[in-house]
Amino acid sequence: MHRSGLIELEVVMAVMRRGSFRAAAQELGMSPTAVSNAIAGLESRLAIRLFHRTTRSVALTEAGQRFVARIGPALREIQHAHEEIHSVPDEPSGTLRLNVPQAVGQLFLDDLLVRFLARYPQMRMEVASEAKMIDVVAEGYDAGIRLAESIPQDMIAVPLTQDIRMRVVATPEWFAAHDTPQTPDDLRQHQGICMRMSSGGNYRWELSRDGERLSVAVPPRLSTTDLFTSIAAVRAGLGVGFLPGFYIEEDLRTGRLVSVLDEWTQPFKGLCLYYPGHRHIPVGLQAFIAFIRESR
Repeated sequence: MHRSGLIELEVVMAVMRRGSFRAAAQELGMSPTAVSNAIAGLESRLAIRLFHRTTRSVALTEAGQRFVARIGPALREIQHAHEEIHSVPDEPSGTLRLNVPQAVGQLFLDDLLVRFLARYPQMRMEVASEAKMIDVVAEGYDAGIRLAESIPQDMIAVPLTQDIRMRVVATPEWFAAHDTPQTPDDLRQHQGICMRMSSGGNYRWELSRDGERLSVAVPPRLSTTDLFTSIAAVRAGLGVGFLPGFYIEEDLRTGRLVSVLDEWTQPFKGLCLYYPGHRHIPVGLQAFIAFIRESR
């Protein structure tokens, strides 16, 4: 990675991504001492501290955040130019970095990535999963995956999935014991399996019918940031969940789970790959976009 001659800047980006000098050293094929010296030398010449260091963690200072936001996109362009000049037509190479939501891999992305890498053996991929939206350009990613409604307007979006429909579901035994909700307000009498947001609060279930929109706070029996924990808890009969329909199609078909208030759950646009349209598109990303469109 550091053959471009911009080693100190690449070290800064690696330490930012990995959160430690040792992990950055492993990524770059350097010693931890060399990484530390590179950062110290750059900080000395800039006369500014880029990282806060403790015995357990390394984090960007405010000045470091501004510095990374400016150099990150430029470094990615240099790296892509370096990779493309050594690639041959129809044989993309290099590293493609994606930022994706948690749990999306197990839905469809794992299989997509395996097939893509099998077709293009010279390509490498780095995939980071997290709940919150980030600035993919500033953080050094080539592209991200998010719900269509969450993608910034200055980005180009490529549809990945069909429309999504949320379902209010529980086991038949749960509804037999606690009564089946007839209105959204009835959900307040149930115990919810709720998704916890990165802000710390629980996601309020968004329902709509004939132009009327409601945001319902269901009393949580379980709050979690992991979608598959939520699904398992609902299947175990611990409460009512608000789950994406494509995860539980088999449960609904077999009657393992029952969906209620269907008239209040309207489909919305699904997941998209997105990337900045004002920059040169790397060959690897071009190939991945074409592969996505071919696979739909």
